[in-house]
Amino acid sequence: MSLEDCVAHVWYRQYPPWVPRTLPLPERSMVEVFAEAVASRADAPAIVYFDTRISWATLDDLSTRFASALAGWGVGHGDRVALFLQNVPQYLVVLYGSWKRGAIAVPLNPMLKHRELRYHLDDSGARVLVVLESLYADVAREAAKRSRIERVVTTHERDMLAAEPVPDMPAGGPKQVFADTDDLLELLARTAPQQRRLRPVAPDDVCALGYTSGTTGEPKGAMSTHANFVYNADFYRTWMRLDAGDAILGVAPLFHITGMVAHIAAAAMAQCPLILACRFDAGVTLRLIERLRPTMTVASITVFLALMNHPDADRRDLKSLQKCYSGGAPIAPGVADEFERRCGIYIHNIYGLTESTSPTHAVPLGARAPVDPATGALSVGVPIPGCDSKLVSLEDPAHDAPPGEAGEIADRGPMLFAGYWNRPQATAAAFHDGWFLTGDVATVDGDGYFYVVDRKKDMINVSGYKVWPREVEDVLYQHPAVREVAVIGVPDEYRGETVKACIALKPGAGASADEMVAFCRERLAAYKYPRLIEFVDELPKTATGKFLRRALRDKNAPA
Repeated sequence: MSLEDCVAHVWYRQYPPWVPRTLPLPERSMVEVFAEAVASRADAPAIVYFDTRISWATLDDLSTRFASALAGWGVGHGDRVALFLQNVPQYLVVLYGSWKRGAIAVPLNPMLKHRELRYHLDDSGARVLVVLESLYADVAREAAKRSRIERVVTTHERDMLAAEPVPDMPAGGPKQVFADTDDLLELLARTAPQQRRLRPVAPDDVCALGYTSGTTGEPKGAMSTHANFVYNADFYRTWMRLDAGDAILGVAPLFHITGMVAHIAAAAMAQCPLILACRFDAGVTLRLIERLRPTMTVASITVFLALMNHPDADRRDLKSLQKCYSGGAPIAPGVADEFERRCGIYIHNIYGLTESTSPTHAVPLGARAPVDPATGALSVGVPIPGCDSKLVSLEDPAHDAPPGEAGEIADRGPMLFAGYWNRPQATAAAFHDGWFLTGDVATVDGDGYFYVVDRKKDMINVSGYKVWPREVEDVLYQHPAVREVAVIGVPDEYRGETVKACIALKPGAGASADEMVAFCRERLAAYKYPRLIEFVDELPKTATGKFLRRALRDKNAPA
């Protein structure tokens, strides 16, 4: 690297001594990373599910059995396998089994409703769906029947527990048997693990379609490669000094890019156990931290708020969790300070997107994020090794933002995705001259610390989940009383933002706010439906008739 490049990359000065300026470009797939963990740590726990320990060797055997079952169904390289699950061990069995056949995982949010699930199944062209029994009965059965799904495999939250009862276990309902599905454990028991059924996987092969609205329109499948996963898993191992003596607390949803990379892939790279507990519950998580002593996690700020505000927080020992990071939504400096005061743990900031395979920026381990004096924002950190990052003009990405001014974050590096599934135009629009345009507006200081201060588009960020206003508006327009509607995000101390719908009713029509919320709740995932409703006579519009969401946001901004 030239002297000029070194001067431009001022953030290198913030790196701890153990962090290099770049990491080796991946020459192996996640299948090979997993195989190395199995070879080195065969009898050690790969997963701790409540008090049940599942070894690397057992996970290897079960995932090979699932790969062999896929082979028997003719599922192979490039085919899609959808995972509609909570944070259960079966997730890793299916994920690694799919990868061993060269298949592409389609991780799906278990909060999706029928209409949303059907869209994701159709768009991805998934051939196999692996789903929790409760989700199949309530949501997925009709969606699967109306899609191109050929095989459905069901499983239960308690299926891989070594013994019952488990006091901490969230209620999963009784075991269910369906005539039109395969039970996962029965399928694995009757399928021999056949190594000849496995297929070579290259680093550049796509390993996952992570659905995101990004900065435009309907959800799109971001194609992450094995190399993307391996590179950022290696980042986590290096940046956070992870090894076999660590344990990762898996509180981020495994369908999310954070759960896939910062939990699953990082655990394989570090050859350490991943602690899972089905669904996040603050009280359960506090007890597991005290009992199982995890050392690292990455979670949304809402998780840390729930832990801090739980009645048991002050009497639980959480100090093992010293490699603690939060991403997905901004952290208020006061929240970080209060968490540290009450729990003895400093929350480091981290920033990334589905398209960047989790992080592009992070606060160095052991460092404290500076606060932007102009906005009061806590820094999201400095660019990670191998990531080039800059601010481009909000008017024209061909030009860099002037020094000291806000601009759109643009990134390039080996962590960036291969494009959007079957959407070449959207892929082309997401890049400019090789730089990925994030849609996030930020400033950067003289030490290379970035501060996210706004979003370029209208995306609403609810606890790290992205909500596209038009999707909510389209649902509300199905209500017979709605004439006009505009959806915005408004500040929320707990979620970062919450969804608000501003509605103009048809002449003579009547409806209550509770009715509108219930209408959306039946049709949208829990994080998408509006918690706030405001009825207005008219919505503000431009001269061309477009709704002025900015005016509505300004009206709802804190005084």
